[in-house]
Amino acid sequence: MSKRNDYDYFDIDNFDDGFDSRDYRRRQPQRRQGSYNSRSSYNVSGRRRRNKRRMRNRIIIVTSGILILILIIILLSMMFKGCSGGNSSQNAPAISTDTIAKQTASSDTAKPDTTKKKTPTSEDDLSPTYFKTPKIDDDKTNGEMVYSVYIWKKAAFELFGSDEQRAANYANTINGFADSFGSGIKVYDMVVPNHTEMGLPQRLKDGDAPSTSQADNIKSVYENLSDKVTPVNCYNYLADHNKDYIYFNSDHHWTGLGAYYAYSAFAKRTGHSVLPLDECTENKIEGFTGTFTNYSDGLETDTVHYWEFPYDVNMDITDENGNVNSYTSPYYQYAEAGSLTYGVFILGDHPLTVLKSNSENAESGKKIAVVKESYGNAFVPYLTYNYEEVHVIDFRYFGENLVSYCKQNGIDEVLFLNGVMSANTQIQLDSMSSLFD
Repeated sequence: MSKRNDYDYFDIDNFDDGFDSRDYRRRQPQRRQGSYNSRSSYNVSGRRRRNKRRMRNRIIIVTSGILILILIIILLSMMFKGCSGGNSSQNAPAISTDTIAKQTASSDTAKPDTTKKKTPTSEDDLSPTYFKTPKIDDDKTNGEMVYSVYIWKKAAFELFGSDEQRAANYANTINGFADSFGSGIKVYDMVVPNHTEMGLPQRLKDGDAPSTSQADNIKSVYENLSDKVTPVNCYNYLADHNKDYIYFNSDHHWTGLGAYYAYSAFAKRTGHSVLPLDECTENKIEGFTGTFTNYSDGLETDTVHYWEFPYDVNMDITDENGNVNSYTSPYYQYAEAGSLTYGVFILGDHPLTVLKSNSENAESGKKIAVVKESYGNAFVPYLTYNYEEVHVIDFRYFGENLVSYCKQNGIDEVLFLNGVMSANTQIQLDSMSSLFD
């Protein structure tokens, strides 16, 4: 009970119970005498006043009790909510406001679904027909368009636009290689989404930063692949980790961690064990200013992370003049901060790079060729955990016939790994097709 109520009750007690009628009259000389013409009229009037004060007292008590009861109920409700719902909300992934809006709109019009929905499994994540919707945080702010790049929250996003015909053109190019390899070489294809797909809200992609669905495009690619090509869907693995540092802010590439998640999808798809990162030694180079730094001065500076393995890897690089240089790591130990830091991965782009591993996990004599552009640079080192030899071929600079090279070098498998922008650019497909020559 408050002090104010204590004072109220003290005053009531003094006037109602502490004094008789005579004391009351003596203590109130300013009362109009006509109001107390007789003892009986005073007594009646006094009783009425006492009854009113008692009624006011009861009202105050009842009201105070109700308020206290309401307060207790509110406190108990908050405590119960904190105990029952707090942990689940921390563990649950954040949902973008765009996703919430779409779910609300669909639930208003759709009939209730009484069927039991199938929970996606790890096998579904690798399916070439199942694509998750990345959950992207949206603070409802807008950015600005600079040429074909959208700047939002100190990060640059390369916008994407394509159609089914371009997806089919890429798939047909891969199908042509698979036909030429014959039955002796297993062919895989992986198309990698970029930062826009995994980091830019749909609200912006539908408005200020027009960009078509990369999920639809990649799905179309996989649908057009022949049965001689095995699609590797890394999209869902990246979507599950899109809040991690898997793309650079100032550059169009993914990070070493993003490449690792894609490698994990490949290993799972091909039945290999996945390299545990906790068995590796993490290194980092701060101060990376990527390709988009020239577009805007306000981009977040990046950090390049890479992992050295618990086994030896030797690397032979063949340059455009045919010269071969050898190294004892797939990472360039002298890489430093600046615009070329991404070159820490296999020293950048070269016509041919061969990684030779002594990993105990690698199957004896197993060889794979990876046909790539620069998106593959951060990816290929991880394959040394599963293959004794990894032949890295940059189709933009490689001057030999791809099919002949693979057969002459005893290649067992070929992975075509391309960023979604490259896969939908005709000049890149023309360059890749030159590997038939």
